[in-house]
Amino acid sequence: MTEFELLHRLGAALAIGLLVGLERGWRQRDEKEGQRTAGLRTYALSGLLGGVAGILSPLTSGLAVPVTIAAYTVAISAFQWLESRADGNVSVTGVVAGIVTVALGAYAALGDLTVAAAGAAATAGLLALREPLHAWLKTLSWPEIRAAMILVAMTFLLLPVLPDRSLDPWQAVNPKEVWLLAIVIAAVSFAGYVAIKMMGSKAGIAAAALAGGLASSTAATLTFARMAREGRGDGISLLAGGVLIAGTVMIARVLAVAGALNPPLVPTLGLPLGAAAAVMAASGALLLLRRPRRPGDEPKLAMKTPFEFGTVLKFAALLAVVTLFAKLALAKAGQGGLYAVAALSGIADVDALTLSVARMPDGIGHQVAAIAIGIAVAVNTVSKAVMCGLFGSRALAMIVGGVSAAAIAAGGIALAFAPE
Repeated sequence: MTEFELLHRLGAALAIGLLVGLERGWRQRDEKEGQRTAGLRTYALSGLLGGVAGILSPLTSGLAVPVTIAAYTVAISAFQWLESRADGNVSVTGVVAGIVTVALGAYAALGDLTVAAAGAAATAGLLALREPLHAWLKTLSWPEIRAAMILVAMTFLLLPVLPDRSLDPWQAVNPKEVWLLAIVIAAVSFAGYVAIKMMGSKAGIAAAALAGGLASSTAATLTFARMAREGRGDGISLLAGGVLIAGTVMIARVLAVAGALNPPLVPTLGLPLGAAAAVMAASGALLLLRRPRRPGDEPKLAMKTPFEFGTVLKFAALLAVVTLFAKLALAKAGQGGLYAVAALSGIADVDALTLSVARMPDGIGHQVAAIAIGIAVAVNTVSKAVMCGLFGSRALAMIVGGVSAAAIAAGGIALAFAPE
């Protein structure tokens, strides 16, 4: 390690301490000198101490860092104990923040500077958000905590251990991909729940629809359908608007992906998909922005849980089965059965079919490719209306189904005028 790099890493360790110390010093700015355990200078020196220990680590057989952290922990704990006796403050946050600062300073000397800086930013952020986090914690219910724990377990405990390869003889279903889809469905549902709770019915549904449409319009539809089943009837129009906006984003995403992979497809595909998206976007916006008949009748959605684990698993399993059937159909029918495969794939997912068709050789023709993608989009749009009926309510299914039929009709008419 050169002299310049040593100074650079020590400077990073000092900056980490200054960042954490800035928050700590500002929070304790009203206290007199000598009445607080640690402030700006102490945390800055703590980060620098960790950096020095990290640099000395290779010269001490790796003992410098653990010995320094242990001695620092004893010292700052003793001063925190004296302070708590004087003012009755029994918080251990300052002690933990100091230990983390030393550890991050040591890592800045030994490891990746970007990771160390990110850790310092996260530490300072958590310290600065004490009041908002405590206030938010008081509003949490047990179903919300349980849902968050399930989502974390799904993502960080189960996903890494699943095999990332197809296990069936037809090489169609990848367990890791199926479980990742289940995580996406649960995450979109959770995000929609949080958005509506924080932003209100209209703004929350609009935000959840836009984000859900980018991640998975199917997951967003499942979320809104479940809300329709749990809530009162006066929010059905808002939820239908959310489903349609998510569908609009899905169509825009399909066109963007197809255009990126095969630009000549855009003229043929743009007109029908654009017409369908325009109908869905206009209808969704009208449903979301519609004013109540009487003042004070603003629809409110009463949701019980962020998501239902059983429903997520059932839907992920359904998509896996449909994917398997689509793979088998393609193997049996070949290129001549492309339209049938597009219809089967559209039930579960549009992106897979879009990626496959857009990357096919030019021999199938732009018109054939556009029709295949259009079929997948149309079937996926119809499947969302069916999903609204199965997982939501009849009223939601009727609204979404009616608008979806109009959008598909507009796309079909536009396809007749699209250039080949």
